[in-house]
Amino acid sequence: MMSTAIEFENIGKLYRLGLVGTGTLSHDLNRWWKTSILKQEDPYLKIGETNNRAQKGHSKYVWALKDITFNVEQGDVIGIIGKNGAGKSTLLKLLSRVTAPTVGTIRAKGRIASLLEVGTGFHPEMTGRENIYMNGCIMGMTRSEITRKLDEIVDFAGVERYLDTPVKRYSSGMTVRLGFAVAAFLEPEILVVDEVLAVGDAEFQKKAIGKMQDVSRGEGRTVLFVSHNMGSMQRLCKRGILLENGGIKFMGTISDTIKTYLSNQIIQKEFEGLDGNPDVLYLSKASIVSDDGQIFYNYSTITIVMEFSVKKQIGSLVVGFNLYSSFQSPLARADYNDENQYTSLAPGNYRLTFQIPPYSLSNGEYKIIFDIAEKDIRCYTTEQSYLTFTVVQGENCYGNVFAENNAIKSSIFRPKWFKELKQID
Repeated sequence: MMSTAIEFENIGKLYRLGLVGTGTLSHDLNRWWKTSILKQEDPYLKIGETNNRAQKGHSKYVWALKDITFNVEQGDVIGIIGKNGAGKSTLLKLLSRVTAPTVGTIRAKGRIASLLEVGTGFHPEMTGRENIYMNGCIMGMTRSEITRKLDEIVDFAGVERYLDTPVKRYSSGMTVRLGFAVAAFLEPEILVVDEVLAVGDAEFQKKAIGKMQDVSRGEGRTVLFVSHNMGSMQRLCKRGILLENGGIKFMGTISDTIKTYLSNQIIQKEFEGLDGNPDVLYLSKASIVSDDGQIFYNYSTITIVMEFSVKKQIGSLVVGFNLYSSFQSPLARADYNDENQYTSLAPGNYRLTFQIPPYSLSNGEYKIIFDIAEKDIRCYTTEQSYLTFTVVQGENCYGNVFAENNAIKSSIFRPKWFKELKQID
């Protein structure tokens, strides 16, 4: 039976904006007297506001975290997800004892190794070798224990040539490599890793994810992992915690946590209505889905379906859509007939399906605007029939990077995304 490795009980962290302390000597003394001598609650806690960086506040005190309560079982791998400023790094700093909680209690069983930012725990004037031994001693390891692990650490980090060079001369990537290797190989019971792995190259990221899997599954150690790479989260973590404005919005399986997080970013993935001329030609329905459920990864197959009605014979019918970046720059154009750019259909109701193959889109936000028109005469649809979606970077998948352009006719490429056309009368 698994035992509890970490307990967060009603944790809160309060910061004063702009200043260290309360701002006045009398308030500092009052806080010290109340909290240290009388063992009472901090008298300045009650005026703190929620940590919403998008809104202008009225108080000088902000709760970076508030009412955080959850347990982590030994050997579990927890993914901490949230927007920038949600409180993810603050939570890990509290666990790593970089700072103390304002209220609440944290209980952790075993040694904790943390990699919170580039160069965490390293002295820049000391060599890589010296820093390895220093970090091991801080974790309570003997010199002989560290020596036994030294070759594995150096080999994993790939910095053997620079081992006796001061760390201040390392690149950020080299520093992260060594920092992760030290944290992972010095056998902590709890491993805490922030977004810093994104600094490393693709090869190192893959090695680091694999090592964290070994640490959790094979060695039964506990991992808390913060990342904006949902592919890595999906592969590595069992459970997830979604933070929003300093509080817990959702806890559950990592898949459900990612879906909850991404659901706020997908503005419109279905359209149903009437866009066009009901007597001639109009779009009635459109949708976009991924073969990975609600998550659009780089490697997902994305299917776009549009239903439209033709009320009279049109000899130069154009049916398709334009794909735009989040900056409204045209990226690609897809038509029912990509070769001639127009076709002719008998009156009726039709369902048209397009399919965007894997590795076609880089991570980012996209908008699809549909159009149904008589070529060179009239476009019947307006921009009210559109879909938006967000592509998430899968593990070590960077996709294609598109240049920006200013005109639909000069989109970067015109892929053959057409799959099938069916009459649905």
